Amino acid sequence: MDREILKIKNLYYKVREKEILRGINLLIKEGEIHAIIGVNGTGKTTLANVLMGLRGYNISKGEIFFKSKPINKISITKRARLGITLAWQIPANFEGISVREYLSFKQNSLTPEESLNLVGLNQFYLDRMLDENLSGGERKRIELASVLSIKPKFVILDEPDSGVDMPSMNTIKKIIKDFKKQGASVLLITHNEEIAKIADRVSVLCKGQIVKSGEPKTITLFFKKHCKKCDHVGEIKEEILR
Repeated sequence: MDREILKIKNLYYKVREKEILRGINLLIKEGEIHAIIGVNGTGKTTLANVLMGLRGYNISKGEIFFKSKPINKISITKRARLGITLAWQIPANFEGISVREYLSFKQNSLTPEESLNLVGLNQFYLDRMLDENLSGGERKRIELASVLSIKPKFVILDEPDSGVDMPSMNTIKKIIKDFKKQGASVLLITHNEEIAKIADRVSVLCKGQIVKSGEPKTITLFFKKHCKKCDHVGEIKEEILR
């Protein structure tokens, strides 16, 4: 029987009395790629930040369990030590830091060269600076190389396809599958139904709620037909800005 690695039960999160996440219930199994798909402004990145335990993202109600143990009140550092990792939607630029140095920061089991090889980049990149001179696709792949190299147990990928050029898209898909091959579970957050199709299961997030879950073909078709022009688009973002 497949064991659960992450369980979210009746999760609420609010900003200035406005509810952004509204009763999220979700179960992710060990070794599963589970995609959360939704249009911009429906709470996807907020959910990622809440699960990682970022400062300021304290839930107002509900429970988060990792390997059957509650993690609501533990810090981002402790969550990381449990094997939970977040890859950002927009990778950070580091002035004066080389790719080699960036890939050497964490206690990796792989060398920087081996890490780059996992994401299809050659050693030429090691001495380049991790700054705006790299393309969006290159920066994304380098960040994913860093995450792959630490072999997380549970990785949250916040829109790994965002800002990625078409030639890099197939590589990004392969990298996501490589996490599963390493034994990690993946929460894949996206607004792109083509990326979501590589998941084992897909859930639709609409206005801070999971409205439908199931196998990828059915759920991505539902999203394409019913969600892209939904009246709820942007409502969550507007509430945060008020």
